[in-house]
Amino acid sequence: MRTVRDDDGHHYLLLKQSSDSSLVRDPETGDERHVPNDDLEPADGDAPLDALATAVPEPARRVVTACHDDWLLGLLVDLADRGPLAAREMLGAYDTCESDLLGGVTELRAAGLVEEATVNGERGYQLTETGRDGIDALRQN
Repeated sequence: MRTVRDDDGHHYLLLKQSSDSSLVRDPETGDERHVPNDDLEPADGDAPLDALATAVPEPARRVVTACHDDWLLGLLVDLADRGPLAAREMLGAYDTCESDLLGGVTELRAAGLVEEATVNGERGYQLTETGRDGIDALRQN
């Protein structure tokens, strides 16, 4: 499987190629169609599996990439359900040490999923719009 692009710059996965046309699949929609070979060029540097990942909304991809452990995903879900939360409340509610919690929150902040917030006059955290969109996308059936 190779990645190709048309004259408009839209990326496709090349499924079959004949002398006149190619069968391509849109990685975002899964739609397949035939396109004249002259309208396609190789999309060098664009891996087919990376192109297929675009079928998943970007905020959900960001959550999946950032959450290398279940507890990080659980932290995002808790912030989605109960947030924003004060850091002190988070430390009391979770079975994790302060340094692990701070490290996890720092990773999620770097990924653009969590941001600092003031909760009842204390330092706390809340989901960013991307974080909320990512959790919402993952929760959909």
